[in-house]
Amino acid sequence: MRAVLEGNRVSRISVRGFAVASATAVTTVGAVVGVAAGNPAATQEKFEATAADATLLADIPAGEQAQVQVASLTQQAEAQAAAADTAALKSAEEAARVKAAKDAEAKKAAADEKAEQERKEREAKEREEQERASRSAVRDASSFAAQSSYTVAEVQAMARQMVPGDQFQCFSNIVDHESTWNYKAVNPSSGAYGLVQALPGSKMASAGDDWRTNPATQIKWGLNYMNERYGSPCGAWSFWQANNWY
Repeated sequence: MRAVLEGNRVSRISVRGFAVASATAVTTVGAVVGVAAGNPAATQEKFEATAADATLLADIPAGEQAQVQVASLTQQAEAQAAAADTAALKSAEEAARVKAAKDAEAKKAAADEKAEQERKEREAKEREEQERASRSAVRDASSFAAQSSYTVAEVQAMARQMVPGDQFQCFSNIVDHESTWNYKAVNPSSGAYGLVQALPGSKMASAGDDWRTNPATQIKWGLNYMNERYGSPCGAWSFWQANNWY
């Protein structure tokens, strides 16, 4: 027994092996007692079997025990790595889902913006076509027969036929404030003349030589002036409201 302990140091014996070895020693003592009691054969068999088992269990090298421990640690590491891979996969899937949702939202916003821009462009084009059609439908100053005098109602009727319908009220507002529809009105201070109070009145000669006596010529010149300087009679009226002149 001493030789076994010297050949296999305690560091190479498992707890279980040590316990079995101890039990074997006790069994060996019992076997000796059994021989003394008169049953040497049976006691000898038990002794040999127990001793053999003790030798097998106690003889497990410490290196193999280390291998078992390494295998256990390897399994734990593999389990942790698998869990980490699963978590990383879920995280990647969630990130992809969030990105896809954001991309879809951005795509929809871009499509909506494009549709809105196209709608505005379409409406602007339609409005421009309507204005062009309205302008082409108005009468030119030369289409009115000359008269020796004109009433306010006649002058307003001429303006309605020469100024586009959506601009007439703005044109009328300006004329109301400038001359109260008197085509011969003269500003005593500045010398401004006519329905739209051109300054000097001779500017209206670009629309016709009869600018002094023909309301249609004055309307033609005034309409061109408002369009060129303010974009439209309504643009001129907006400026007039802010400044009391145009």
